[in-house]
Amino acid sequence: MPHISLKNLSIAYGHHRVLQDVTVNIPDKQITVIIGPSGCGKTTLLKSLNRLLDLNEDVKVTGDVLIDGVNTYDGNADILALRKKMGFLSQRPYPLPMSIYENIAFGPKVHRMSKDRIVQQINDLEGRMVQVPSKKNGQMDILVESYLRLAGLWEEVKDRLHTPASRLSIGQQQRLALARALAVEPEAILADEPTSALDPLSAQLIEKQFKFLKKNYTIVVVTHILRQARRIADYVIFLYLGELVEHGPAEKVFDNPSDERTRAYVSGEIS
Repeated sequence: MPHISLKNLSIAYGHHRVLQDVTVNIPDKQITVIIGPSGCGKTTLLKSLNRLLDLNEDVKVTGDVLIDGVNTYDGNADILALRKKMGFLSQRPYPLPMSIYENIAFGPKVHRMSKDRIVQQINDLEGRMVQVPSKKNGQMDILVESYLRLAGLWEEVKDRLHTPASRLSIGQQQRLALARALAVEPEAILADEPTSALDPLSAQLIEKQFKFLKKNYTIVVVTHILRQARRIADYVIFLYLGELVEHGPAEKVFDNPSDERTRAYVSGEIS
C-alpha cells in the first residue's frame, strides 16, 4: 500500500489560493473522506494526489505530496507510474466507446502486461475474491471477470460482456469505471463525489464495494453528503476556506470535534 503524506501543501489557480499549508498523513487500507463546504478545496486536494491538477492552466503548487516517500511534484517524478498507482473515479463515469469486456481489458493491454504478469495478477486476486472465477477460461477472461466481481458488477453483466458499455445504467457505468481502474493494479483509489450522479441504490452499491475493497486498497473519497461520510469513513479530513481545520478518526471528528468550525459543519449549522 502506498504511504500518502502531504506536507505544507499550498495550491493556487492564478492569484486565487485554493489550499493553504495542508499537512496530513492519509492512513493505509482505510477509507479517508474529505468533507467541507463547496469551494473549500476538496477536489483540488484529491487531484493533487495523482497530479491531475497538471491539466489546469496557471496552477501553482508548493509543498510536498509524498507517495511512498517520493515527492510527486519533483521534476523527475514518473507521472505515468504515479497515475497507474492511484486509480481515479470522477463524479460521472465515462465508459470507453467499446464493449464491457474491452473496457476492463484495455488497461492491461495498454500497459502491455505479459502473460506471466497476468497470471500473477490473477493469483494475487484470488485472496481478495468472494468467489474465484473458473480456470477453464483464458487468462484475460479470468482477469476481466475478477475485476468485475471486485466492483460488484459481474452478476449483472456476465451474459452481455460484448455489448457496448454505453448501454449500462449510470450506476453500472460507475462500477465499471471502478473495475477498469482496478484492472491496472492501483494501490489507492481516489474518488471525487463518486455517487453524486447516482440513484440511491447504485450509491449504496458503490459504498458497499468501497468497504469491501479497503481490505486491500487505500481509498480517499470526496463527498458533500455528510450522511455518506458517516457511513463509510474511517478517517476524516475537514477543509474550510482552503484550510485544513481538523483531521482524525471518523468517530472523533463527527462525535467530538476539536474545532468549533468542525462542530458547526457536522451539526448542519454551516454548509
